[in-house]
Order: sequence, then structure tokens, then C-alpha cells
Amino acid sequence: MPIEKRWVVRAPGASEVVERLAAHLRMSPVLANLLVQRGIDTVEKANKFFNPQLGDLHDPFLMKDMDRAVERIERAVANNEMIMVYGDYDVDGTTAVALVYKFLRQIGHKNLVFYIPDRYNDGYGISVKGIDFAARKGVTLAIALDCGIKAVEKVVYAKEKGVDFIICDHHLPAEEIPAAVAVLDPKRNDCNYPFNELSGCGVGFKLVQAYAQKHGIPFKDIEHLLDLLVVSIASDIVPLTGENRILAYYGLERLNREPSSGLLSIIKICGLDRHNITIDDIVFKIGPRINAAGRMRMDENDENAAPSGGFAAVELLVEGNEKQARQFCDVIDNYNEDRKNIDRSVTQEAHDYIESHPEMKQMKSTVIYNPKWMKGIVGIVASRLIETYYRPTVVLTMSNGFVTGSARSVQGFDLYQAVESCSDLLENFGGHMYAAGLTMLPENVEAFTKRFNDYVEEHIDPQILVPQVDIDSELLFADITSQFHRQLNSFQPFGPGNAAPVFVSRSASAYSEPKLVGADMEHLRMDLVQREKPNVAIQTIAFQQPTHYEWIRGGRPVDVCYQIVENHYRGTVTTQLRIKDIKRVEGK
Repeated sequence: MPIEKRWVVRAPGASEVVERLAAHLRMSPVLANLLVQRGIDTVEKANKFFNPQLGDLHDPFLMKDMDRAVERIERAVANNEMIMVYGDYDVDGTTAVALVYKFLRQIGHKNLVFYIPDRYNDGYGISVKGIDFAARKGVTLAIALDCGIKAVEKVVYAKEKGVDFIICDHHLPAEEIPAAVAVLDPKRNDCNYPFNELSGCGVGFKLVQAYAQKHGIPFKDIEHLLDLLVVSIASDIVPLTGENRILAYYGLERLNREPSSGLLSIIKICGLDRHNITIDDIVFKIGPRINAAGRMRMDENDENAAPSGGFAAVELLVEGNEKQARQFCDVIDNYNEDRKNIDRSVTQEAHDYIESHPEMKQMKSTVIYNPKWMKGIVGIVASRLIETYYRPTVVLTMSNGFVTGSARSVQGFDLYQAVESCSDLLENFGGHMYAAGLTMLPENVEAFTKRFNDYVEEHIDPQILVPQVDIDSELLFADITSQFHRQLNSFQPFGPGNAAPVFVSRSASAYSEPKLVGADMEHLRMDLVQREKPNVAIQTIAFQQPTHYEWIRGGRPVDVCYQIVENHYRGTVTTQLRIKDIKRVEGK
């Protein structure tokens, strides 16, 4: 049986405000209520929300050190210095590198190289290996993206090698800021930039925007880079509010209308070229393919292999020739297939181990270690285990003589503090409330496991261990008209800070025979009706919820909570409910 979830219906907005907005905007009170729940309680705010404007982007020079960063790039361009664009191996890092690299190439600078660290040999962030590579290539300026805010010693080492750094990061800084030429990070305490939730690629774009602004390059000439930026915004799960909403809105427009050759090849291989691409499509189809490259270990005996998987991703993203891009994309897609096979296998091994150790099943957290697992997929496996056991989870493996791993949390529990409580057992760690990475000596695994489990046992509220579904509003199926769905779509792009609304409908039952679908019959597809209007049937899909099949097949009622989506099938677009959870209505 799936984990029983707790449903929480949000408090409605003030009725007089909802009524005023509904009347002025000529929309359903249910949708007007969604606006008020999101803090959009005036017509002026609503107009800004529904009509994002590029003119509302902030002046990039409001970011601390931006003037210094632009001046150093100007000098490098004027003197034809070798510039290295350096970034992390995930989607945010690789899109950021591609964006800045493409812009420097666009302004005519050809003395360029990019570098993506190898997850297995370099580790995260700015590496000694990467700096040595720069020195060998004659690099005098490196632009680090989505990393570097804590690279104090590495920046000193680079300076000794004759390499200046500009750091563009969005992670929380430590007390000491690296002594780079410029450190762009809106989360710096001494930075007064008005919006501090940019992605790493977003900070890179602000650098590009600043350079373009100073040199009289029209904004329309850098808009083509927004397709890369929206992929980063969606994949890095940053809030889709403020500046991110504007950038994502126009990035999606670009991605759908005129994507770059590299992204177009991914779009085609995903089968997304036949319908409107959304944030969800990026999160579940485009992003994982780019990410997979950085997760895979390169064949060190293959002379033709890329220096890192992330390197291959950037090659794809900067490629201008569609035929060549397709060849790169095939490589990336193969990485993704390999990654899926490995993470399925490892997840199953982890499940089997937990199920065979009853004492682990009774705990409030999971720490599991296998030295044979691939480092690049342990974070995915941790997330998969949470789907089954729903508790803070750490998955560990062995890499380069150290035990390394990823931790993931559940809503409401500060994972970072739990990891930090074990800091004396760790070589290094980093992350935030819901995700962290950590490294330790093999002899500390047992002590870490006990300490982490004890900390969670002592500090977690048992109620947190019950998954919560936040519901925006109750809704009748009869209210889901084509106009309602069209107006709901105008709330997009959806994401953190502007989540796709979740509705609940009561006492629904099957209109026709429900079906189990999927390779393992793991999904439940059905048409549902409500007693109020039994002739209004709506198509639904409930992923990973086959246990309700017999109940619904027997004509018995259920309450369902869901999101309203578009279903694309063989060229036909229909409205569909993507069911998040089902509760059986007993005694009826």
C-alpha cells in the first residue's frame, strides 16, 4: 500500500478581494482566489503577474562587483587574453558555461576554452586540476559559474599560476569571500541586488547583460540566450517569482519558438517538438538528459572520450550546426539511458537491503552504504527511497578512497543541521535544508550512521514523517471548462513560489471501466464523474497508484486531489487530471 498522505486545504483569500479581482479580470472566483493566496491582491499586481515585462529586469550593475567583472572582461577582450569559462557539472553549471561561452564568441572573442570538472576526479567546484589545465592552456582569466563562492584557497592557488578569477555563484557564502577579481553572488551580505534567488546561470546572464548594456548591445541581441537560462531555472528548482518569472516566461517563449541547435536536438529526441514545452517538460525530460552526462564516469582508456561528461553536455549546448548537434545529442541520450538503468538497479538493491533489515524499516531516517554504487546517482537514489519510506535519507558510496554521498530530506526537516551535527566525522560537506553532499573517511561510516539517526530521532516531529499534500481549493469537475483551463494556463510558468495549483474534488466515481497501464501495470487511468453532474466525465491518470483499481472498478466513490494538465496523444490535446492522491470514501 502507498504511504497514507495528510491533505491540507489552504485558507481561502479574503472574499471581498477575491470577488473584486474576479469581476475586474473576468475570471472564475476559484482562479481569483489562487491569485490572492499567492499574494496578488490588486489589479496592478495581477497585470504584472500575467504580463511579465523584460523592462522590469533589474539593472545588473546593482550587483556588487559587477563593474569590476565587466572591466576585467573588457581588458581580456582588448588584449586577446585566453579566457576559460568554468562551471559545475550539473544542468545549472553546464547551461551557464554554454551561455557565457556563446556570448563571448558572439562579441568576437575567439581565444576561448571551457572546462567542466569531472565528478569523480575533480570533485565539486573549482578544482586544482581545473586550474592546472587553465595554466597549461595559457589562460589568464577564468569565469567560474554556479560554483566558487567558497573557493578561497583555490583562488589564491590560481593567482599564483597567473590566472585571475571572476566568480558568478548563487550559493550561500562563508564568512570569507574569495579574493577574486570580482565575486558576483546576490546572497552576499554586502550585496544589495534586489533579487537573490537567481540560478547560477542567472548570475552569468546578469554578467552578460551588464557587458551588453555598457557596450550598447541591444537586449534583443542577447535574448537568444534565454532558452539556456530557462532550462537552468527549471532544473535548479529556484523560485519562479520576481526576476526568475520574467526570465523563465521569455525563456520558454524562446525555447518553443526558436531554440538553439543543441536544445532543439534534445527537444526532438524527447518528442517535445510537437507541443508547447512547459517547465515540467524541462524538469522531467530535457534537464535529466543534460544532467546525466555529468553523472557518468568517463572511460579513462578511451582517447576520444570527453574530459568529463559535463564537457560533452556543453559541446552540445554551444553547437550551432543542427546535424552535429544531433550527433552530440545521441551521446547525451545514451548517457541518460545508462543512468536510468543504473539508478533503477541501485534503487532496487537499496530497497531490497532495507526490506531485509526490519530494524531499518522502523527508524525515522535512512543511512545506507554500498562502496560499489556509482557516485553520480546516489542523490537520485536517495530521492527514490524517500518516495517509498518518506524520511530523511543518506546514500553513501566509495570514491577515490573516501566515502561520499548525498542526503535528501522531507518537507519541514532541516537536513543541513542534521549533517552539520556530525561535522567532526566529515572531511567536508555542503548543501541546504533539503539536500546536502558529504565526504568522510571509511572508518567513520558507522559512527556517522548512528549519530545521524540519533539526531533525526531526537529532533524530527513525527507528524513530518506523514507526507502532506497542500490543496489550493475545492472544485467541481463541471467547473473545468475550456475557458477555465485557458485562464489557468495563464498562471504559468509554474514552479517553486508559483506552484501548479492542486484541487480536490469529492465523491467521484468511475464513468467507465478503469484501466491499469504502464510496463508493470503501475498506473491507473480512468474517467471520473461526480454525483452533482454525472454526465460530466473527465479523463484522469494516477501514477504509481494501482492499489485503488478494484475499489474504483467496483463503482465505489473516492475523493481525489489533482493538478489540471494537457494530455498530448497522437496529435490530440485533451484536458486531463494528474491525480496526486486518492482517498476512499467509506460507507457510501
